[in-house]
Amino acid sequence: MKLGIMQPYFLPYIGYWQLMKAVDKYVIYDDVNFIKGGWINRNRILLNGEPKYLNIQMSGASPYKLINEIEINEDKIFIEKNMRMIYGAYKKAPYFSTIYPLVEKILFIEKNNLAEYLTETFTVICDYLEINTELIVSSTLKKDNNLHGQDKVLSICSSLGATSYYNAIGGQSLYSYEDFRRRGIALKFLKTNKIEYKQFDNVFVENLSILDVMMFNSKDKIIEFLDAFIIIEEDKDI
Repeated sequence: MKLGIMQPYFLPYIGYWQLMKAVDKYVIYDDVNFIKGGWINRNRILLNGEPKYLNIQMSGASPYKLINEIEINEDKIFIEKNMRMIYGAYKKAPYFSTIYPLVEKILFIEKNNLAEYLTETFTVICDYLEINTELIVSSTLKKDNNLHGQDKVLSICSSLGATSYYNAIGGQSLYSYEDFRRRGIALKFLKTNKIEYKQFDNVFVENLSILDVMMFNSKDKIIEFLDAFIIIEEDKDI
C-alpha cells in the first residue's frame, strides 16, 4: 500500500495534488505544530501578472499550537474581499465560469477549525479533479504522539500497513532510506516535471495555487498534469 503524509495546506500548488493522487491513502497531518509563514494558511494567485498572497484569517495562530488547535476567523467581509480579489484576477480566464463557483463553495465552508476547514477544501477539489485517494486525518489515528519527525512518520506507516512511503522531493533531507528499509517500507520521493501553461499574455509564474491551474486549464489537461512527475527511489543527488 502506497502512503503519503503531509500537513494540510491552503489551496496548494499542483505538486501537492500529484502526491495525493499517486498514493492509495493520504494522511492529513493535522496534529503537528502550525508553521508560521508557511503554506498552511495562505497561497499565491496571479494578479495583474504578479503573484499575490491569498490568506485565511485566523484566531490565535501560534507555532506552539497544533494545526488542529487553531481557529478560523469567519469574517464574511474578509472572505468577500478574497472573492473580489479572485474575481478581479481571473474573470477573463478561460475556465473562470466553471471554477469561480467552486471557489465560492471553498471560501464559504462553514468550519471554524483550521484543520477541518482545509480537509473540506481537499474534498471539494479532489471531487472536481477525480482524485479518489482515501483521506485519513492524522489525529484520528492511534499512535505514539511523543514521537517526532521520521519516527512518527514511520509509526503511522506501520500502523496503516504501508509498503511504500511517498514524500515531496523537498523532504529528502528529512528521511533515511535505510531506516525505512529496516521497517519493510520503500521510501520514494515525488519530483514534479516542468509544468507550464498560458497565463493570459504574461510571463509564466510557476508553483502558484491550484486555483491558478484550474482557471487556465481544462479538467482533462489538469488530470494530465497530475501524472507529470518522476519518482526518486534511490538516495542520490538530482
